Amino acid sequence: MLDHLVYATPDLAATAADLAARGLKLSEGGPHQGLGTRNLLAGLGLGRYLEVIGPDPDQPRPQVARPFGIDMLTAPRLVTWAIRKADLDPADSVAMSRTRPDGVVLRWRLSFPESGDGVVPFTIDWGRTPHPSADAAEGARLIALTATHPEPAAVTREIEGLGAQLDVLPGPVQLRAVIATPGGEVTLR
Repeated sequence: MLDHLVYATPDLAATAADLAARGLKLSEGGPHQGLGTRNLLAGLGLGRYLEVIGPDPDQPRPQVARPFGIDMLTAPRLVTWAIRKADLDPADSVAMSRTRPDGVVLRWRLSFPESGDGVVPFTIDWGRTPHPSADAAEGARLIALTATHPEPAAVTREIEGLGAQLDVLPGPVQLRAVIATPGGEVTLR
């Protein structure tokens, strides 16, 4: 089951302003302490959401690279997507957390695929923590998620092996999401 899309940016405030001008309302998610990032969220319907993630100006620059290649970006990019899986093996996953603006701490586990190009999703297990879509900004709906990849058949098999589905066509590595908003459609690449 699709959990969320990850739209990474080198400038969170500028990207949020651009998306708002295009009709996509975002709400504050919160900081990822120690990673130097914070996120903004938009609900996409059906328990799914968009995560817009970028550098957090209120945190010092981290000792390691920020996740999702944020430090290398020159423009916002739809970098990957996540599918929800219950009971991820602690030996094969990473524990993470963040604190919402209301003080609630969210805790989850992630497991990343071997291919790091973003077309194959990572898996996420929210355990007993509240799901971020429950308090994300409302009003948007995911219409389509598609991808291109130089090896579409192999990538499709890997995605299906995770229990997910995605239309993957031949081409350079790229994800594409079309989101309906009250102001019209927003396409993220």
